[in-house]
Amino acid sequence: MYQRLKAKLDRVVPDFELRLKAELAVEIQQLKQERNAVILGHNYMEPALYHSICDFVGDSLELSRRAAETNKDVIVFCGVKFMAETAKILSPNKTVLLPAKKAGCSLAEGITAENVRQLKRQFPGVPVVTYVNTYADVKAETDVCCTSGNAAEVVRSLNSDVVIFLPDQFLGRNVARETGRAFYLPTPELTLAQLKRPCLIGWQASCEVHERFTVEDVTRAREHFPDVCVLAHPECKPEVITAVDFAGSTMAMVSHVKKSKAHRFLLLTECSMADNIIAENPDKEMVRMCSIRCPHMNQITMQDTRDALKHMRYVIEAPEDIRQRAYQAVARMIAIRGGTTGYAKP
Repeated sequence: MYQRLKAKLDRVVPDFELRLKAELAVEIQQLKQERNAVILGHNYMEPALYHSICDFVGDSLELSRRAAETNKDVIVFCGVKFMAETAKILSPNKTVLLPAKKAGCSLAEGITAENVRQLKRQFPGVPVVTYVNTYADVKAETDVCCTSGNAAEVVRSLNSDVVIFLPDQFLGRNVARETGRAFYLPTPELTLAQLKRPCLIGWQASCEVHERFTVEDVTRAREHFPDVCVLAHPECKPEVITAVDFAGSTMAMVSHVKKSKAHRFLLLTECSMADNIIAENPDKEMVRMCSIRCPHMNQITMQDTRDALKHMRYVIEAPEDIRQRAYQAVARMIAIRGGTTGYAKP
């Protein structure tokens, strides 16, 4: 295990850490067999964890789908709580574990099920699209979920000139621009009659990582590295998305770096992902101008992953009535598919 990690991560992880993590990885692999478990690793996980113990790696929805297709009894989700909940929604008969007691998300915590119900009362008959980065009770109030990759496709599929799009205001603004719609943040006085159509009605939540990136970050990178290819997640502000070379989901960014003829890249997203990409693409270079870590993703450690399997903690539950309604919204999204490549400037 140590030799495998060293070959992959020698450029990004100190040797003493690789030795320690290799010992943990061997212990986790043994526990995984004993528990008949599958381990899922989101793209934002630390490199040693990501490249050693995970059976599947990628973005949250695809991981949940892959886990649902396995014959394993236990799913360990190395991600944040809403991701583990999505796995439970799709795999109700499996035990789903989250290694950290609380690994939250500023987006998921930025809206409640009651907020959604209030919006539906205020704008009756308007379909609701909810980003998959939400908790199960919010998904249960939703007509269809979306990912950052297929959000525009989901909005178009509804054939409605007014759509409620929740909860990320920046993803909402980016989708509104991509689909040629106006964008509104709701106020108590706003009515359907006042809306310029077609439009999206959004919500004032954002990702505490992606909201911090600026156009100045892009400009500064290009001043120092004129050949750099800058990629950003669609949860970034619209002016940032306009300034970069490519925008897309985490998996779209992974794919773009792999296929691109460029040599040097800057990722405007959770920064541990850059290490994971470079480990898979040793012939390419990542500009080290990003130091923003997600405090929630960062709670998932290899030690806690081991302890989750050892003590069968922390179990994620979803009340069946909520799970069934949330499942319908997720299933409609999966049926739409789309949006797997991101989009680049012409």
